Amino acid sequence: MSFDTLIAKTRQALADDAARAHVVLSAQGTLVGVTAVDIRTGAHSFKADEPRSLGGGGGVAANPMQYALASLGSCQAITYRIWAAHLGVTLDSVTVRVEGDLDLRSCYGVDDGARPGFTAIRVEVTVAGPESEERYAELAAAVDAHCPALDLFQNPVPVSRALHLADPAANPA
Repeated sequence: MSFDTLIAKTRQALADDAARAHVVLSAQGTLVGVTAVDIRTGAHSFKADEPRSLGGGGGVAANPMQYALASLGSCQAITYRIWAAHLGVTLDSVTVRVEGDLDLRSCYGVDDGARPGFTAIRVEVTVAGPESEERYAELAAAVDAHCPALDLFQNPVPVSRALHLADPAANPA
């Protein structure tokens, strides 16, 4: 089955049954070193860490903010592929570069007035293919309107946090 056919069938299945469109995604991280974290997302696992220069354990992996940028970039690329199929736009390749400005003062308790998250993010998309600039602009607008990760960065999302205290008897020192 071609990718275009798969996208069309998925769109139809979601249109036929809106309940199928709601999914719950999860990730769990466990601190395993100075700042190294083992992360599981269903069947996948990876690490996050901070570089030594930021007090971390040696940078054994990308840091969480780099993963946030990578999530945005990869979601943009995938959304380009999906919407190119939907709009009938030929897309030979897409490369997404994402860059973000971060002020570390809040994270390290130097300035509680500084924003702890990104203060600006820049997304550069390079596409290749036989279409006109107008068609790729149409595709870019559709991607910007439908990319889940871009929406996450652009719009507030309610976040709830629960704190659980581990049973000391379950993990004796």
